[in-house]
Amino acid sequence: MASFVTEVLASSGKLEKEDLSGKISKMSRKVEETKEELYEMINKRYADFLPSLQGSEELMIQVDEVSKEMDALKNCIENEVQQNIQVAVTEYAKLKQQLEKNTVIIEVLGHLKEFHNAMEEFNKALPNKNYVEAANMLKQARASVDSLKVWKLSQVPLLGALSSELTVQRENLIHHLGDEWKRLVIWRLPPSNDPAGPKSFLKVELNLSRACSKDIEPTPSALLCCVLQALAIQGELQNKIKLFSQVLVKFMLKPVVMYPFISVTVAEQQEEGIILALQGLEKSHDERSTPSQVYSKLLMVLKTLHKHLLDVSIGDKKLSAILGELIWEEMSRCIIHECLVHSIPNNSSQLENYSTVIKQTEEFEKSLKEMEFLQRDSTDLLKYARDVNCHFASKKCKDVIVAARKLMTSKMHNTVKITPDYKVHLPNLPMPGQEVKAKQEVTKEVLTLENAKQLSAWSLCLPACRISESVQQLMDLAINTLCEAIGSSTYCALQLFFTVRNIFQLFYDVVPTYHKENLLKFPHLAAIQHNNCMYLAHHLLTLGHHFKAHLPQPHSEGIATFVDMVPGFRRLGARCFLAQMNVQRAELLERLSTAHNFCNLDDEDNYIAASKAVRQVIHQLKQLATVWQDVLPVSIYCKAMGNLLNTAITEVIAKIMMLEDISSEGGEHLHTLCQTIIEEGPLVFTPLAEENKNKKYQEEVPLYVKKWGTFKELVIVLRANLQEIVDRWTDGKGPLAVEFSSMEIKNLIRALFQNTERRAVALTKIK
Repeated sequence: MASFVTEVLASSGKLEKEDLSGKISKMSRKVEETKEELYEMINKRYADFLPSLQGSEELMIQVDEVSKEMDALKNCIENEVQQNIQVAVTEYAKLKQQLEKNTVIIEVLGHLKEFHNAMEEFNKALPNKNYVEAANMLKQARASVDSLKVWKLSQVPLLGALSSELTVQRENLIHHLGDEWKRLVIWRLPPSNDPAGPKSFLKVELNLSRACSKDIEPTPSALLCCVLQALAIQGELQNKIKLFSQVLVKFMLKPVVMYPFISVTVAEQQEEGIILALQGLEKSHDERSTPSQVYSKLLMVLKTLHKHLLDVSIGDKKLSAILGELIWEEMSRCIIHECLVHSIPNNSSQLENYSTVIKQTEEFEKSLKEMEFLQRDSTDLLKYARDVNCHFASKKCKDVIVAARKLMTSKMHNTVKITPDYKVHLPNLPMPGQEVKAKQEVTKEVLTLENAKQLSAWSLCLPACRISESVQQLMDLAINTLCEAIGSSTYCALQLFFTVRNIFQLFYDVVPTYHKENLLKFPHLAAIQHNNCMYLAHHLLTLGHHFKAHLPQPHSEGIATFVDMVPGFRRLGARCFLAQMNVQRAELLERLSTAHNFCNLDDEDNYIAASKAVRQVIHQLKQLATVWQDVLPVSIYCKAMGNLLNTAITEVIAKIMMLEDISSEGGEHLHTLCQTIIEEGPLVFTPLAEENKNKKYQEEVPLYVKKWGTFKELVIVLRANLQEIVDRWTDGKGPLAVEFSSMEIKNLIRALFQNTERRAVALTKIK
């Protein structure tokens, strides 16, 4: 083919304008013809799929020759234009525009040629499993198509066919790579229809095939490396490793952390390659795996994966680093929540031994960094292990609060006897300083100058009573927690101290609410709750004083106290018992309301009703006496029974004093009923289980029953004659005048006696 450049160049080195114009036109026609032939060939190859190898090769050669001639002509024109720039700008503008258009077409044809060559090389590389070369060719073909799109030649009909071909071949490559991955990395998972449970993980296996590799070194095979790099070139590696990491975490890494009976085995078989499998231990009775067990099992899995799968460089990163970024955050949380949380010691004496766990964690992370699973210097896992003091405090506080709440919601009726010589088991703590010793020596000297008469040893002791066993255990729990605080760090000590305060605050809030119905329904429980509150208040007075000197600043200076809670507990106990007293008082009044106001007792029905009401009152009081016996302190018991008995006789006195007419028979019946109360009433004062010791309290009934003297005088009046009544009045100075007013006695006389002169005389003497 004759060169167009030699035809248009003059021997003197100058171009004639007419010849140049003609040559440009001729070349334009040549370019158009070449473009049409090339489009036709590409269309047949990728759109119509017609084989034309020889013709396409000749056409490619023709394209190259035209391209070279165009470059030479372009350089020649630019030189001529530069020499005659002032003259030829206008004349050569159109010629240059035409040349630029031809240049664009030549570039497009070049990209088409590159695409075609890349696809040819791809078709050769893929059958030979040269996946990296195939992936690179596809990438190069993609770049050619993208370049065509940049020229905005969307009107070219071949562009759609090229894009479609590229997509099809890329999916073909991805499919081949996926098949190779499945042959190299084989999961055996439990069937989906198997029942879920820890034992289902024992069927999990991971087979890392050698892919016919004869290498002795335990490194990933060449085919595996080729597949991984091809996936990376095509941008599919991240998704593939992400899916692999999800299965790895769910079916292998998490089970070995969560279940101590699961172990990891690594087997090497000549045909199948390396097999990672989960197996069950027959003699594992531990509820949780220790950190060292978890770390060793995880390292066995990760080291095996690193040797046979992940030790491949993808760009500037190892594949192990990519996997580590995907799994580490989730795995560190799993290790913390399923292992390290449960390895935190239960008491401060074991904290020193926890340094072993910290060291094991450091070694674990060091191994991961060597395999490039980890990139950072410090992770959440190691931070958690090092912050053992904080976690110990949080765990201890949580365990203490849970144990305390369990005690508070347990049965209250299981009781223990508290005697005045009872003491809580406080530890023997050393004195805080030498100043205390000096103070003690001074105190001994001063003691010799004090009054010989001293208070009784029982002066400030808790009186004998019964409290809930759970409350005694609650106090022991608080003391043990304060003992833990003494030997702990500053942060831990403060946390534990305030946890003890929270225990008592929780008791104040929870117990009255949780046991509300029972405290109103059962007087026995109300008495126990009263004692519980008084017991806690009693010991809270000195509890802080005993421990504060051994707590860190500022608590050692006096802030560590529970005294502020004492009034609240006393009010709580009193409020609970008073609520029960009101319930019992209302029941007594309700029973007495069935006595028909004690009127017309000469009627048999009325007498039976009144007699029944009195018997029910006595029965209720005796029942309370039995329920509260040996439970309440003696003083509280006597005051409570005296108050209830006083309520009953006050109601009886009021009803009798309201009667306007009492017949002789009715008066006799009233006397009988009241005498029953006089005889049976003192018998309800039985605070002690030993009967012979209760006589003292039965003789002291007037001390506890305010209206007891009034009631006895009323009983005497009901059977007395007018003269006896006048004698007991004794001009307002007798025992009757002490208990009743003159108007009350006059009304009583009018109700008991008929209107006679003798009655009138007696009434005149009552003044």
